[in-house]
Amino acid sequence: MSTPAEAKPDSDAWTIGRLLNWTTDFFQQRGVESARLEAEVLLAHCRGCQRILLYTAFDEPASEELREKFRALVRQRAAGTPVAYLVGKREFYSLDFEVTPDVLIPRPETELLVVALLDHAKEQGRAGDELAIADVGTGSGIIAVCVAKNLKAANVTALDLSPKALAVAQRNAEKHNMADRVAFFESDLFAAVDGATFDFIASNPPYITTAELAELDKSVREFEPMLALDGGADGTTVIERLIDEAATRLKPGGVLLMEISPMIAARVEQLVSDSPLELLKTLKDLDGHARIVQARREGTA
Repeated sequence: MSTPAEAKPDSDAWTIGRLLNWTTDFFQQRGVESARLEAEVLLAHCRGCQRILLYTAFDEPASEELREKFRALVRQRAAGTPVAYLVGKREFYSLDFEVTPDVLIPRPETELLVVALLDHAKEQGRAGDELAIADVGTGSGIIAVCVAKNLKAANVTALDLSPKALAVAQRNAEKHNMADRVAFFESDLFAAVDGATFDFIASNPPYITTAELAELDKSVREFEPMLALDGGADGTTVIERLIDEAATRLKPGGVLLMEISPMIAARVEQLVSDSPLELLKTLKDLDGHARIVQARREGTA
């Protein structure tokens, strides 16, 4: 099937609305899950407008220049490239974040981790304190930036093994005026911050088992960074080390929060139970799946 810029229109001109409808059908035929939404996001990006404004321009003619620009993105999306990489951004916790193929695309599930950390701070009556918080495997910096933005006195340490990911995270911190509140370190877990301890440690570590990687959607498997996805044979290669190190890196009363796959929830809970940390309630996502494993170091914060 040809793309919108190549297809021969009938007696009607190509309008914004017609372009959207055609592309939605095109994506659906290629198995794109959110065909209409993705068509809208790409077209809004090409027009340089908000997605909602497409509907006020539904009858507006689509210029050849717009169609050509749109066609290139439609082809790439049909070939598997995620929309977030094509437009260079993704919304998370009501903020826009830059994303590149050097970082994972933010998922709604990770917002639960941010909410849980903020809730812990409030429940402890420490939301206004100068908390020390670590974001391990920061990626695009979404956790670090959102936590810093919502805990006004907190000092956040963002750690990642990938220098390219850290560059993206730093730009996101600057974009949201959090550069002076978040310190970035190229680090394998806590290696670069020797001796530092934290009130909270948050992490979205690699947790997909090596076997499951082959079953992931092409848009994930072939485009997102394996370093941030591959959790090893059991999905817990990094998580085991993280729990072990967190036991000494948390201050008394400090809390560790980890996003995990529901497939390995029981395994991760057992790892925590076998560690010096106290296992707290595992939080479930909107679909009722185990998503955030929590643990606390004994003592008083």
